[in-house]
Amino acid sequence: MEPSSAGPAPRDEADAGPLPPAWRRRVSPEGTRGRHVNSSSRETRKETWEHPSVSVESPWRPVARQNSLPHTNGRHASTRASQPIETSDVGLWKTTRDKQPPGAISPAKRQIREVKETKTTINCVTFPLPGEGPDQQLLKPNEWSYCDYFWADKKDPQGTTSVAGFEVLLQKQLKGKQMQKEMAEFIHERIKIEEEYAKNLSKLSLSPLAAQEEGTLGEAWIQLKKSLHDEAEVHLKFSNKLHSEVEKPLLTFRADNFKKDLKKYDHHIADLRKQLASRYASVEKARKALADRQKDLEVKTQQLEIKLSNKTEEDIKKARRKSTQAGDDLMRCVDLYNQTQSKWFEEMVTTSMELEKLEVDRIEWIQQHLRQYTTLRHETDMFNQSTAEPVDQLLQSVDPAKDRELWVKEHNTSEVRPVDMDI
Repeated sequence: MEPSSAGPAPRDEADAGPLPPAWRRRVSPEGTRGRHVNSSSRETRKETWEHPSVSVESPWRPVARQNSLPHTNGRHASTRASQPIETSDVGLWKTTRDKQPPGAISPAKRQIREVKETKTTINCVTFPLPGEGPDQQLLKPNEWSYCDYFWADKKDPQGTTSVAGFEVLLQKQLKGKQMQKEMAEFIHERIKIEEEYAKNLSKLSLSPLAAQEEGTLGEAWIQLKKSLHDEAEVHLKFSNKLHSEVEKPLLTFRADNFKKDLKKYDHHIADLRKQLASRYASVEKARKALADRQKDLEVKTQQLEIKLSNKTEEDIKKARRKSTQAGDDLMRCVDLYNQTQSKWFEEMVTTSMELEKLEVDRIEWIQQHLRQYTTLRHETDMFNQSTAEPVDQLLQSVDPAKDRELWVKEHNTSEVRPVDMDI
């Protein structure tokens, strides 16, 4: 049977109609050129794209074509015109036509068709590239919330390793706990000073110095020494209240299970990151396997162009099926990766907000007890002022003339003054 001539312009196989028996259309791996080959007579129609005609007497079967590739891993790609699908392949085509894997097309063809990259993966976490895609809205705008600003990893000060964003939040909690402990130590030193001060004031109040002062000034001096004893009591009470109302609360706040709870948070998020890393490794492995299968398919297709044989055609069918399966595996791995990343995302939001609440509670707790410190300090000043008031009153009553009178009455020797001697 002699094929009829066609025009020189290339035509799609679906537009040209069905092929007669023994005729097949071969397409290059790039999908940009092709030819018709008669497997029986070895006749080839190539440069002019002549389409072999179908005689009335010749039986024929329809040629199926692959659909375009659906969205896969953030990209869209379309397939080139496929080779005729044998009856045994129809079932496989039907099961994959609605959702074709990346393996349905060659890497060269997909490279031509794929869209611009808009995402990047850093430490197994996928992020949008700057300026690509719609702007992301903050989960809690205008609040500077933890859940909005700690998604990426951070280089340590030496720049040798990366610190996960969640690890930065944990370090903040541990630092806050350390600051709280140091504040308690500071208050403890203040207490020691108050205790030592009270002890010294009490000791000084018993000093015999100037004990022989007399009169109204002597009374004021005695009251001043007594006020030291009273002031010592005030400072001792102040130190006791500092211990019970400031230092102890700072020491005991989250003293029991705080670090254990942080470790639970750390292990939970770290486990999710490990799962994410494992899923990402599976994606990369599946991506490599797909590239290998597609390369094998291209090689076998090129071999068919050089040497026609039934065995080569069977090898191509097997290679195509393996490539399609590899594409299915890649899509499954990407889906599992996205599920794991979504779970990690949800737990990051929940846990970071819990840590944020813990930090708010810590700050408010410290604020409350430092304000108690200032309250006690004002009270101490008031009590000290009350101990000084009697001293002020007696000092205002000091009268040098009165003191002189009292002293003269007690210590005078005689009121009789000397007179002149007679001759």
